[in-house]
Amino acid sequence: MDDAGMGRARLARPHRPASVVVTCEHGGNRVPPEAAHLFTLRGDHLAGHGGYDAGALEMARAFADAHAAPLYFTTITRLVVDQNRSMGHPRLFSRYTRGLPEALRRDILARHYQPLRQETLETVAAAVQAGRTVAHLASHSFVPVLSGVERTMDVGLLYDPAREGERALCSAWTARLKARRPGLRVRRNAPYRGVSDGHVTALRKAFPTGYLGIELEVNQRFVQKDRPAFEDLLLLLPDTFAVALSDMGLVLGDTPPPLS
Repeated sequence: MDDAGMGRARLARPHRPASVVVTCEHGGNRVPPEAAHLFTLRGDHLAGHGGYDAGALEMARAFADAHAAPLYFTTITRLVVDQNRSMGHPRLFSRYTRGLPEALRRDILARHYQPLRQETLETVAAAVQAGRTVAHLASHSFVPVLSGVERTMDVGLLYDPAREGERALCSAWTARLKARRPGLRVRRNAPYRGVSDGHVTALRKAFPTGYLGIELEVNQRFVQKDRPAFEDLLLLLPDTFAVALSDMGLVLGDTPPPLS
């Protein structure tokens, strides 16, 4: 569909109020003092993808700024606790921390896991209860080569194919991206499955309606080797996301404050 056709489709849809919420679950590789002794000889691992998603927090800030949206993030390394894993998941704690005493693991959860999860949940709940559709953008990145195999996509959009709104949003977003940057390699539900365990997946269970959860995956080669192209994505991705929401008849506005 060309831009004119997409514009006609947009006008044909009824307008519905929407809010954007942005999260970044792997925004940094900091180690809190209570776990510092576990990482004194493992700094190289912290600096790599095992420690955090390079560029993901910068991208999340770009989305939040572009949409005046709330941003919830952590800069504690996923090797302490993985914000993108559910309670009880075998990889919630890493091989460095899963052997810690239970009391210390509970403290880590209270300090470095539950705040982001709870704040996001409350903000989404407030918007849904106010009759708004929430578009939740979770910012992530992926390594360009995994196990010796090159990942050829530039951008991945992860969603649940069974949720019509998420499927339609990613279809519209892909079309807008390809129209603006024909050479950009955009794939849906790659390099990971959109229904795998994660923060977005948990929120889908909490909000069967009124919630669109999209995980954005950006190839780290842009951050590592092509900074001008990454700077372009910092503008392009939030802008086309907004247009795709408009294509669906979603009108952005103020996000209600979290529930008290």
